Amino acid sequence: MDKTHTSNTWSLHSLIPENHPRKESLIIREKIVDGLLDGYVAPQGLIAHGRGECFDYLIGEKTQEFAIKAIKAGVASLLLAKNPVISVNGNMAALVPNEIVKLAELTNAKIEVNLFYRTIERERKIAEILKKAGAKEVLGVDEDASATIPELFSERRRVSPRGIYIADVVLLGLEDGDRTEALVKMGKKVIAIDLNPISRTSQKASITIVDNVIRAFPKMVEIAKELRNKSKEELEQIVKNYNNKEILAESLRFISNYLLQLSRDL
Repeated sequence: MDKTHTSNTWSLHSLIPENHPRKESLIIREKIVDGLLDGYVAPQGLIAHGRGECFDYLIGEKTQEFAIKAIKAGVASLLLAKNPVISVNGNMAALVPNEIVKLAELTNAKIEVNLFYRTIERERKIAEILKKAGAKEVLGVDEDASATIPELFSERRRVSPRGIYIADVVLLGLEDGDRTEALVKMGKKVIAIDLNPISRTSQKASITIVDNVIRAFPKMVEIAKELRNKSKEELEQIVKNYNNKEILAESLRFISNYLLQLSRDL
């Protein structure tokens, strides 16, 4: 891999016609590819992104009402938490670094790098991107990832003793379901952003936002600005009224009806 790569050198953004119907999607892909060439997105991250794009089609590439409900409950949970943490992987750093930092500021959450395909180089580069976006501190880098999540055997088991290990609420993006399940077993509330409502991550999370991170994070920032001035009782009521199984069922019904309507329109 060319260590001297920069987005300005390799980016194909300028080659995408302004009127291309998939322009936004293509630009997002280029950001992921730039991250790969810069060394902080794993090759497997491209596969994960492609899988997500497939599910994004199935929800009409829009933030649907079931996602809004989950976002509100997720933001309320972060605001109520004593030790909220936003867990960041390579794809998230490539797509929404500024929004991650802004949401962390609004909810008083810590930011921690946590990777399945962990290397010191990737950790440091992701931390650098987040700091350029305004993060004052990024956990989980180098020797900071010294604590271990029980019953987890991938590199994701290594976490910061000041972050995920002591967190009561963890926000994370698309990943393997093992860590989500392990974190829930530790008594933590897990908020997952995952376009696939039948993934293990979606099924095991406490709150599942079935949406694309590029839409979900800006929406979470917007809603955090609205909810941060609400009383503790109002926030608790939002969380109390939320049922993740109902939201997942709602998302699956939407996909089913969406496909049925498309078949009728042919």
